Amino acid sequence: MESAEAERPLWRRIVDYPLVAMVIAAAMFFGAVAAALVLSRLLPPMDDNARLGAQAAINLVLVLAVYKLGIVRLGERPHDDLPAKGAAPRFALGLLAGAVLMSAIVGVAALLDIYNIVGSGGTSDLLRLLIAASILPGILEEIFFRGILFRWIEEWAGSWAALIVTAALFGIAHIFNPNATWFSSFAIAVEAGLLLGGAYMLTRSLWMPIGLHMAWNFFQGFIYDVPVSGLDEQGMVQAKLTGPELLSGGAFGLEASVIALVVATAAGVWLVMLALRKGELMKPTWARGPVKT
Repeated sequence: MESAEAERPLWRRIVDYPLVAMVIAAAMFFGAVAAALVLSRLLPPMDDNARLGAQAAINLVLVLAVYKLGIVRLGERPHDDLPAKGAAPRFALGLLAGAVLMSAIVGVAALLDIYNIVGSGGTSDLLRLLIAASILPGILEEIFFRGILFRWIEEWAGSWAALIVTAALFGIAHIFNPNATWFSSFAIAVEAGLLLGGAYMLTRSLWMPIGLHMAWNFFQGFIYDVPVSGLDEQGMVQAKLTGPELLSGGAFGLEASVIALVVATAAGVWLVMLALRKGELMKPTWARGPVKT
């Protein structure tokens, strides 16, 4: 194997090195996002819902094309984290997990008189919430944080480093959201970073994390009318969060509450434990043998 490694051109060994591959993949991802932004500005006049749908379609087509045609081919261990085989059951499992977890969090908040329905809502924001708060962040954020960052940090420094670093970065990314605090970012890092990272480790696929992410946001915003990471949305009911900020999450929403921190983190720990039992813990590159070619 060592001779095969030595036969590879120097430039290829450099490009395939995990951290270099990660930087190249990230540049390709953001290049696709930037290109989608430029193309979206060229759209002809249309109503808001049609524009939102067109912009989302452009984003997804470009990012998925770059991922499937370029990013999956990078690195010492090229592979596709969005395979067609097993996509439907893993995606469905993610959707179910996200719905159940958010329902459990809201249920506990209701039992503690933190969450209360105060009126009827509406469905006028359904399409916007489905696209802008669920589908786009579910796909784009998971491709970037798990499909790029987690993948190559894990390949270089191992699974534990990938979990910690991507969780921290995921939390920091949410510090720029409306009503965000350092505690809300800490909570997002621990509860969501561990949960989504554990789902990726367990399945070695992005389908479950994507489904989980989508359902978490959709049920939170549309079904229960809870702010989605600080963004106050109109749901199918009108709800109010009251009580101590540690339990309600304040203006940021239940994601910044101790309730979500406990429930989602427990689920994340369970997923990581299942991944460990399955033998999905990857050692750092310096603790492994040479890559098989």
